[in-house]
Amino acid sequence: MFKSPVYNIKAVKISKIKANDYNPNSVAPPEMKLLYESIKNDGYTMPIVCYYDKKKDKYIIVDGFHRYTIMKKYKDIYKRENGKIPVSIIDKDLSDRMASTIRHNRARGSSDINLISSIVAELVEIGKTESWISEHLGMSVDEILRLKQLTGLAALFENCKFSKSWEPGEVMEEDYR
Repeated sequence: MFKSPVYNIKAVKISKIKANDYNPNSVAPPEMKLLYESIKNDGYTMPIVCYYDKKKDKYIIVDGFHRYTIMKKYKDIYKRENGKIPVSIIDKDLSDRMASTIRHNRARGSSDINLISSIVAELVEIGKTESWISEHLGMSVDEILRLKQLTGLAALFENCKFSKSWEPGEVMEEDYR
């Protein structure tokens, strides 16, 4: 009977883990910062997936390189987790591990912009500031503004500061250049 690897999670010392040399995935700096914030605030909620190489006595990453990178890069995470990271182990040959890496990367999906706009609207309505939303959702203030505009709710802009507008017929400084 098949048993999914996730039912046998092990805490593995990070020194026993090694990145694979075939992962085509990369994460931009803002998303890496968000991943750090996620792990800092929520802990490791998902294990990394590894293959155990008995000859080398190393765990080779199949999926989870960026979660692994966070522990290597941030001492606060390393210390809190005692230098160990949760690992789910798969036992497959190299070609199947490569295929697993691609499947894991591609199966992440994409975000529904309308749903994200609704979430931002709800957060604003319950009193969260743009800086709170920016920090906790990993968004720039400009991105939050665009999402607010998508919802079309004037109430989302009631606490925003706007520059003064000009009146038609009013002489502008630029007119003298």
